[in-house]
Amino acid sequence: MILATQFSIGTIFTNENGEIVEVMTVQHHRKSQARAVVRVKLRKVESGTIIETAYRPEDKFQEVTVEKRPKTYVYSDAEMAYFMDDETYDQTGFPLEKLKNEMPYMMDNMAVEGLYLNGNFFGISLPANIVMDVIEAEDVVRGNTSSSVTKDAKLTTGLVIKVPAFIKVGDKVRVDTRTGEYVERCNDK
Repeated sequence: MILATQFSIGTIFTNENGEIVEVMTVQHHRKSQARAVVRVKLRKVESGTIIETAYRPEDKFQEVTVEKRPKTYVYSDAEMAYFMDDETYDQTGFPLEKLKNEMPYMMDNMAVEGLYLNGNFFGISLPANIVMDVIEAEDVVRGNTSSSVTKDAKLTTGLVIKVPAFIKVGDKVRVDTRTGEYVERCNDK
């Protein structure tokens, strides 16, 4: 059993409705005299649906054991994303509709972890940070740099994120795959 206060990003457990869910974000809240709560954003393993809810710190849940296997993202078509098992070299298709949150970060030949529950492939786990190229970036208006100015930048996969004003086309940036936020500019050209 796992307490709500022990949740961390990536924890997989059975919720109060008997559904297997994965923790996407977790926050502990306590306001003055009010009772403490643990607010979580959960992704249902079966459908990929995102739900937000809150639990009391003393709530207990059944943790689910998940097997992780190294996989490589190969390509995707209109309905499926294909992954190669790094040990057996077998290719497995996975429905794109269940990878809505992960696809903006997926690049060809990217290493991921395949998640298996009772021997069934049910999802993937991305690296915490990935490096991507900036292919489009807005120009910053001169004189609008008195505070920390951000602008939109389009990355190789089509993902658009907020970056600092000094980032330009051709730069490599590190992106946090859990939050979709800019981390740093990378020098490795």
